[in-house]
Amino acid sequence: MTTGTTANVGIVIVSHSPLVARGIADMVRQMVGDCVPLAWSGGNVRGELGTDAGGILRAIEAAWSDAGVAVFVDLGGAETNSEMAIEMLGTPRSALVAICNAPLVEGAVIAAAEASGGASLAKVVATAEELSP
Repeated sequence: MTTGTTANVGIVIVSHSPLVARGIADMVRQMVGDCVPLAWSGGNVRGELGTDAGGILRAIEAAWSDAGVAVFVDLGGAETNSEMAIEMLGTPRSALVAICNAPLVEGAVIAAAEASGGASLAKVVATAEELSP
């Protein structure tokens, strides 16, 4: 019986390339196993290079945790579409999602490791952002 446990912070990887997004998600999964909710979104609606707010929204929902979700993006368009996806969540859920200003691969891996230990969303984001120049 589990009492008083909170789910770990979820991680979302967003890249213009579906191959990059999936590859990073696979790397994160190998590092932390299944204890961290994890999803990715890559490419536009036609499967080409780009990003899609709807796809990002689905990834956030797939990685949803009441502890929050940290989103990692590769380029400006990914950030813009991630912001739109977060707005589409509506309140109060949108307040539990943060876009991390961190290197995509290293940030996602270190954030997932932090999340696997039960850290808060603020701590997960802060730890990942320490990697930024």
